[in-house]
Amino acid sequence: MVTGAIPGPYGDRVNRRRQVQMTAGEVERFLVEARDLTLCTFNHDGTIHAVAMWYGFLDGDVAVHTKAKSQKAQNLRRDPRITCLVAAGTRYEELRGVELVGRAEIVEDAERLFAIGVSVFERHVGPYREAEHRRVVEVLLHNRVGVVVHPERVVSWDHRKLGA
Repeated sequence: MVTGAIPGPYGDRVNRRRQVQMTAGEVERFLVEARDLTLCTFNHDGTIHAVAMWYGFLDGDVAVHTKAKSQKAQNLRRDPRITCLVAAGTRYEELRGVELVGRAEIVEDAERLFAIGVSVFERHVGPYREAEHRRVVEVLLHNRVGVVVHPERVVSWDHRKLGA
């Protein structure tokens, strides 16, 4: 049997992995529509540190902001490997997800960090209006750094493609 192949209803072999894989456009739409992700880094002892995060984008890449002294920031300074999971669905036939595996870039530049803050604000709070919200975003970003995910591998699935 070929790896990943599962006998279909008529005895043929169907690669379910390919069947449920999202196109690049579907991955992009899914990431834009979703609201949170699970961000995973390596602790000093090799165990996984996983946290739920709101996210935004910076130059098309997934990005978050976090306290500069947070465990995830410390982990990424030591080892920039990162995995992020964005998932949706409650029943098997509804499950969708995107896993981003790659390297993290710590962002300390004020202008780029502010752009991440605005992106997260707009996705989770509402439209950003400079006059009303600049100070709010500045306060949110106090003592924070940005983290930009540069994926080296993207894995996706959409079980809705399997049909009923």
